[in-house]
Amino acid sequence: MTHYDVLVIGGGTSGMMAAISAAEHGATVGLIEKNKFVGRKLLVTGNGRCNVTNNRDKEEIIAHIPGNGRFLYSAFYQYDNYDIMNFFRSRGIALKEEDHGRMFPTTDKSRTIVNALKQIIEDLSIDLYTNAPVETVLYDEEKVTGVRLEDGREFQATSVILSTGGRAMPKTGSTGDGYKWAKKAGHTIKELYPTEVPLTSEETFIKERTLQGLSLRDIDLKVLNKKRKNVVTHRMDMIFTHLGISGPAVLRCSMFALQTMKRDKTDAATMAIDSLPDMTAGELNQAFSQLKRSEGDKSIKNVLKQFGPERYILFGLERHSIDSDRAFKTLNSKEIDQIITFLKDFQFDVHGSLPIEKAFVTGGGVNTKEVNPKTLESKKKNNLYFTGEILDYNGYTGGYNITGAFITGRVAGMHAAETSLSQ
Repeated sequence: MTHYDVLVIGGGTSGMMAAISAAEHGATVGLIEKNKFVGRKLLVTGNGRCNVTNNRDKEEIIAHIPGNGRFLYSAFYQYDNYDIMNFFRSRGIALKEEDHGRMFPTTDKSRTIVNALKQIIEDLSIDLYTNAPVETVLYDEEKVTGVRLEDGREFQATSVILSTGGRAMPKTGSTGDGYKWAKKAGHTIKELYPTEVPLTSEETFIKERTLQGLSLRDIDLKVLNKKRKNVVTHRMDMIFTHLGISGPAVLRCSMFALQTMKRDKTDAATMAIDSLPDMTAGELNQAFSQLKRSEGDKSIKNVLKQFGPERYILFGLERHSIDSDRAFKTLNSKEIDQIITFLKDFQFDVHGSLPIEKAFVTGGGVNTKEVNPKTLESKKKNNLYFTGEILDYNGYTGGYNITGAFITGRVAGMHAAETSLSQ
């Protein structure tokens, strides 16, 4: 029977990095992947361009991992996003920075990153098993002992690293297999929920598709709790869909909207759009007064189109039964207040999200209180390690989840190799 110092289950971002790290630290390594090829999810990240990491300092990166990011501090102090950049650059892959610190390969192809990782796996003589679904992980009383595949093959291992991902994007192979093997080792799994996911709404204007396909640029999107207190604000773009809302601002707010509904025990969370975040209500009021004098004879819709997309403006006027063809100067103070409120604080309810399978990221997972944050080793079974999305932490899109995956993979691989070689 084949024996490895370190066996990694899952050939995604964190699994490939864990295998490479363990091999670079002197271990004999096997990498098991159930898909036909490794890096399936990595190929589709960043719209197929692969946002490998983010060029910000540790504190900022951890602030962008709102779901339990603090757990990653110890790992970050051993290996960080700058180390990730050096890892690729030292292997001849040029990276470039785009908006919000996002780092991409200059080729704009995620295949560049996947191919580099595959080449390193080959160079380090890591045994790669593809098309090899795992049936179960084997344990004795104290520790992990190996892995059995569905085809009956068994491998012994001194250490096993579970890098099986979450349940988001199951087409890439993330079907939550690792949770049952973690449970078998005695771990508790925090309830799974979708994050970085489009939100759904039962509002009439959504059901009637009044705004479907309309994008709003650079707006402030807020999640409000049942006391109408602000939970979170994100300034980015968004789009109205046939089911609700989507786009970068929505994905970032999604976790907070779902958690707010849960916390408030309600079936809806209130969203608020400030479509003119750089102007105060007072400044808008003054602008309208001046426009009454300078452009008062023009129609309301013609004057207001400088304040947003025409469809959005007309929708707002209709909501308040204001005839858009009237002369702008005929607006009374109540109507002006209504328009300003719509532009600065349009509130509506969302009632849920697309399912976890349609999310970009899984929230919840292996309880991090049961995992050593410095080594990523299980506190329940010796020599069992966890990396990436199987763990209960989650970040925003923009290179944060992938950073967490590379870092946890690197750190777990290093400690698993050291543990195995010392036994």
